Amino acid sequence: MHPVLRTTLLILGFVWAMPMTLLGALAGLVLMPFGARARFSRMTLVFHHVPVGPGGALTIGNVILDTGATLERDALTYHCAAHGGDDRVCMADHERAHVYQYLALGIFFLPLYFACGGISHENRFEQAADRYAATGQGWWPWAKSIGAEAPPTA
Repeated sequence: MHPVLRTTLLILGFVWAMPMTLLGALAGLVLMPFGARARFSRMTLVFHHVPVGPGGALTIGNVILDTGATLERDALTYHCAAHGGDDRVCMADHERAHVYQYLALGIFFLPLYFACGGISHENRFEQAADRYAATGQGWWPWAKSIGAEAPPTA
């Protein structure tokens, strides 16, 4: 893709996802007095040490709320967490896929995410995020690639 076109699409994606990004930033700011710490990482606002949630990370627009000290850690794939196994992906790459999904879908991300099953190994958004984290490709939840429906087996 031509760099100018890529940059233009990225800017449009940031604008399209802005309402969700503002919601994520507000959530992070509210959590700062309780220990959350903000920093920018690869054009994304990341709040580390978020003191609430079941563990792991949550992406809201172009903001990641992370319960850990760094996103550069391994995490079980959603499939392995549900069915056993030890396939792992980098948390940063998994959450980056959700950022891309928000850039493409904007405010429609959350309704579609929950319509596809919410926080579950069966959710195509989570499958795509695991696939992207394992291979660097396929962050789009409706990818038509070989093995797109199966979870990655890194």
